[in-house]
Amino acid sequence: DFSCALFGPDGGLVSNAPHIPVHLGAMQETVQFQIQHLGADLHPGDVLLSNHPSAGGSHLPDLTVITPVFWPGQSRPVFYVASRGHHADIGGITPGSMPPHSTTLQQEGAVFLSFKLVQGGVFQEEAVTEALQAPGKISGCSGTRNLHDNLSDLRAQVAANQKGIQLVGELIGQYGLDVVQAYMGHIQANAELAVRDMLRAFGTSRQARGLPLEVSAKDHMDDGSPICLHVQINLNQGSAVFDFSGSGSEVFGNLNAPRAITLSALIYCLRCLVGRDIPLNQGCLAPVQVIIPKGSILDPSPEAAVVGGNVLTSQRVVDVILGAFGACAASQGCMNNVTLGNARMGYYETVAGGAGAGPGWHGRSGVHSHMTNTRITDPEILESRYPVILRRFELRPGSGGRGRFRGGDGVVRELVFREEALLSVLTERRAFQPYGLHGGEPGTRGLNLLIRKDGRTVNLGGKTSVTVYPGDAFCLHTPGGGGYGDPEDPAPPPGSPPLYPAFPERGSVYEYRRAQEAV
Repeated sequence: DFSCALFGPDGGLVSNAPHIPVHLGAMQETVQFQIQHLGADLHPGDVLLSNHPSAGGSHLPDLTVITPVFWPGQSRPVFYVASRGHHADIGGITPGSMPPHSTTLQQEGAVFLSFKLVQGGVFQEEAVTEALQAPGKISGCSGTRNLHDNLSDLRAQVAANQKGIQLVGELIGQYGLDVVQAYMGHIQANAELAVRDMLRAFGTSRQARGLPLEVSAKDHMDDGSPICLHVQINLNQGSAVFDFSGSGSEVFGNLNAPRAITLSALIYCLRCLVGRDIPLNQGCLAPVQVIIPKGSILDPSPEAAVVGGNVLTSQRVVDVILGAFGACAASQGCMNNVTLGNARMGYYETVAGGAGAGPGWHGRSGVHSHMTNTRITDPEILESRYPVILRRFELRPGSGGRGRFRGGDGVVRELVFREEALLSVLTERRAFQPYGLHGGEPGTRGLNLLIRKDGRTVNLGGKTSVTVYPGDAFCLHTPGGGGYGDPEDPAPPPGSPPLYPAFPERGSVYEYRRAQEAV
């Protein structure tokens, strides 16, 4: 759960490692906030730390480390590098810092608005330790339970930034600063052009079928909060207005999504809809105007609880955007957050489910989709480091929605506990099913079951914390994806060419997998 990205001198996203979409669109907001907040108070040897939602943060466990890069003869930073990583614990009311019932930001852990993690080349260990332990001063809360891990991970993030600086520095040394900065602009301009072309093509297609240049969609969180979207296409300019008016008010719980998360979901969807191999960057948002009502679940007040908005509401925003464009059926719409901890340890994982089907493909089974792309801990590591036994981890057959193209199946994951701990679950799609599209059937809802040692089985619901004891088991059933098209329509025969051309595989993840498969 870690992302790195490169930003221009204005803080605009240039390029990134495309692993965790929910991080990447939001990180631009974080960098630009620091530029505006600190002004001239940025110097060589400084490294910044931030996680506050009003400063472009996603949720508090995601700590963003930003390094401004100076160049000889330039008084201001010539570019920025940043890394965002989810820390397993930063304090708060529950181990793992993912409380299912938090109602204020302070209950979710340590807060950093604009903190100099490194100043003049010196790592501020004492000051950051004090800040990480500060939540313990709040009634019912604890400071970080994994201070050693936090400090080690923060140092690793600083080192990751230094590697990025070294690589871009080599580029500047070879081609010159003016050329590199010019190409940063060219990359963003290319993304803008690709999105404008996509919006024009979409509008032209609707116009040819006698349909209006307006589309809309609506879905709900499990508490009933609506997420509404109305899109108005301007065919001449290749632009659009994305209006989220009508979405629910800020909620008392933690499903509030900071504005940066909504923008992150939008930039991800635009990148998916483009259908061309371009890097995800700031240029994707240039052709669109975004209207998000203040005080809503998508732009809450600064002290609102947000830990669930990043991992759950963001997925619903994606479902609504892709639904408005008719691109594909809903995926599982949840990251299935499971945290486990006691006085000596804390563990956090997100669990895969079914992906939605689309025009020409079946949904993939047992995968993370859309805003998340995290890798789960290997069973051997899980069982050796933590007091649990992984009894089952398998696909959930039949949970994907039926359709001409089937939705992907969710998974079943069962953990048996070996010592007393606090189990917390933060999940969605336990009430509303992932929708099907164009006659496709919805995916199956998720289910969270606690099986006590005496055999009693309890439905935990979507969001809860409960004490578990040795011999108890937690059985997680994740949602399936929605189907696409009428199930009675004959599917194309095996070997038929896809309706949409596939991307040629490339990039670091592809090369890494090839290297693994070659062993």
